[in-house]
Amino acid sequence: MYFFLFFADLESFLLVAMAYDRYVAICFPLHYTTIMSPKLCFSLVALSWVLTTFYALLHTLLMARLCFCADNVIPHFFCDISALLKLSCSDTRVNELVIFTIGGLTGVIPFLLIITSYARILSSIFKVPSSGVICKAFSTCGSHLSVVSLFYGTAITVYLCPSANNSTVKETVMSMMYTVVTPMLNPIIYTLRNKGEFV
Repeated sequence: MYFFLFFADLESFLLVAMAYDRYVAICFPLHYTTIMSPKLCFSLVALSWVLTTFYALLHTLLMARLCFCADNVIPHFFCDISALLKLSCSDTRVNELVIFTIGGLTGVIPFLLIITSYARILSSIFKVPSSGVICKAFSTCGSHLSVVSLFYGTAITVYLCPSANNSTVKETVMSMMYTVVTPMLNPIIYTLRNKGEFV
């Protein structure tokens, strides 16, 4: 469970860093090398690792204090927090509070930062009347936007839709989309952007 939480949140924070990189590249192209210095890139990655380590460790330690009933079959292909909480015989209010507060912050704030950076990119693109600039900006951002929409779209579908309407099989398939399929597609999607003619 620790590694699932760590890598899922790390993906979220790294998507924010990449969105900021796209924002600086398009809105401040002449200052790109000074703004996106190696020191800033290292700081963004290090901050992502520290925050996700804390978050994953917090959930793992809170989960370790729970008692579990005799039925210990998890209907998922990984140890999802919600599936583990359903198996617990203990009081899970603290775990649920942490999920909704810290989990909401680590999910919502990165998503809002990505949306904000792309809104600013769009506003600066449409100020320039050249169609070449628009095509180049969309080819630069298209691959990242496809990964963001795949990652957040499936995560939102799994965690924000009422569980009464979703079957266990549907939840498992949707969970696989953002835990397995998205990381596997990242190299393919970003390679298409680098070739230029496919986007």
